[in-house]
Amino acid sequence: MEMRRKDRMLVEEETIDILNKSEYGILSTIGIDNAPYGVPMNFAYEDGVIYFHCAKAIGYKVSNIIHNNNVCFTVVNDVCLQPKTFSTKYNSAIVFGKISIVEDENEKKKGLEALIKKLSPEFIESGMKYIENSADQTYVLKMEVTEMTGKGKK
Repeated sequence: MEMRRKDRMLVEEETIDILNKSEYGILSTIGIDNAPYGVPMNFAYEDGVIYFHCAKAIGYKVSNIIHNNNVCFTVVNDVCLQPKTFSTKYNSAIVFGKISIVEDENEKKKGLEALIKKLSPEFIESGMKYIENSADQTYVLKMEVTEMTGKGKK
């Protein structure tokens, strides 16, 4: 999809930086009834994929993913309202791709480790123990990125 405001387009490295610095974003899926569904999730971007985790249950999000693996993930950071000029300073990334439930145990562990390293870097050791004790109760979702765009206004 082509960006309308090309003057605000960020290069890929800046877009990846937004993903690496952000703690959460909105994962958008499509339901069986073709209704859109957006859910806030924390995540880790690594090696061209985005990892998420969730409870090992078939709720609305997982049901949607099983039905249609096309997803969009949106992140916004460095937001600063500019009330006097009726504007907003921001950085955003919109990522399109295919998502799946990770079945391979090694990749599942890789995804969970990426999440621990990003979201709890001061607790790596206890995070690894947590992974060992609770990984079987967790789904790891892997979004393979097919397209990403970054946009910013300074």
